Formats: sequence, C-alpha cells, structure tokens
Amino acid sequence: MRVLLVEDASDLAEATQARFRRSGIACDLAGTMASARDCLAVQRYDALILDINLPDGSGTDLLREIRSAGRHEPVLMLTALFSVDDKISAFGLGADDYLVKPFDHRELEARLHVMQRREPADRSAELTAGALSYNPAAGTAAVAGTRLDLTPREFSLLGILLRGRGQVLSKDRLMDGLYAFDEADVGVNAIELYVARLRKKLAGSGVVIRTLRGHGYRLDTDG
Repeated sequence: MRVLLVEDASDLAEATQARFRRSGIACDLAGTMASARDCLAVQRYDALILDINLPDGSGTDLLREIRSAGRHEPVLMLTALFSVDDKISAFGLGADDYLVKPFDHRELEARLHVMQRREPADRSAELTAGALSYNPAAGTAAVAGTRLDLTPREFSLLGILLRGRGQVLSKDRLMDGLYAFDEADVGVNAIELYVARLRKKLAGSGVVIRTLRGHGYRLDTDG
C-alpha cells in the first residue's frame, strides 16, 4: 500500500511515516497543499490522509479539488479539532473517514485497511488464489490454512501481485507500490529479491509468480 500523508507537523508526520514503513506501507509526506498537489500530479495512491489545518489552506479544500478532478482514492481527514459541522462538510465533499489527534498509530493503520475494503471487489477483505488466502485487514496470508511468515514488505508485494493477478506488472509499478519518494535510492534489484523470497514461501500453494523478461512479473494460479 502507498499513501500520501498531508500534515504540517513534521514530528507527527515523520513518526507516522516511520511506523508505516515498519508495517510495509510506503508513505509520502507533504507539509502543504502545494506540496501535496505536486505529489498527486505524478503519483496514484491507495489512500490519502489529509490534515484539516495546513499552512496554505484547508485540507477540505484539497479534498474538494481531488474529487472535482475525478480522483477516487480513499481519504481520511486528520485534525486536532473536528466539530460535527466539520464532519458533515468533509463527508459531503467525499471523505471516507476521519480521525482526531492525538491518535494511536494502530488505529490509523486499521482505518486505512477498512477504507481499502470499501473499494471494489479486488480490495475485498480476503483474496484467494489456489490454496493461498490473503487478508489485508488482518495482515495475514496462509497456504491451506497454514500461516505464511512474511515480512511487511513481502506481504505488501504479495497484495499488489494478487490484486493484479493475470496482469504483467513492471518493476517500476511494484516499486511505486512499495517505496515512498524518500526511498528512491532503493534499486529495482530489491524487487527481484522480494519476488525470489515470495516464490519459496508460496511453494505448494498453487500460485506462481512468472517472470516476463523485459516486462515484469505476473501472478497466476498454476494449471
């Protein structure tokens, strides 16, 4: 999962980004509306987290712009003070959820996964392929009921491949889903390493990750 956090409190933003990174969630940071627009101009996200009060405007105004542009990423509004009027306004503009500061990062992660489950069927609570089951909300994957021991990054990569089952996904596409802008120094060879590890762990699942040289990877059910 890749998210954009629009938050001007640098300590909170950096702590949240660090927490997400440990959970295998790529998080880009923007401290202003202008910076957020720059990120949105070049990147699609699985979810957006918008602070209400920003140095150069309101997060609700940015939400209005996003929806007016036809973008449908799930949006969670974040603020220290959130009145009933604020809630009604945000939901009316297309927000999916809200969270009041201070918050527990575990709750924020849980809400992100819930928002993803509200997306179309390929974002459903559990994905299955062969003997493999993948539950993004619970953070678990299993083969024939036996839980797989996956790192957060391996788990995220498996989710991207499963949601794109049957499609060829380039290394760049996989990089976009796994790494934030400030991790740009990570080489595409890292994807090869994670794919190799996943292949070993998926043995006997009826699921294969095929390499299409020069194009990328495709997840298929064997046979």
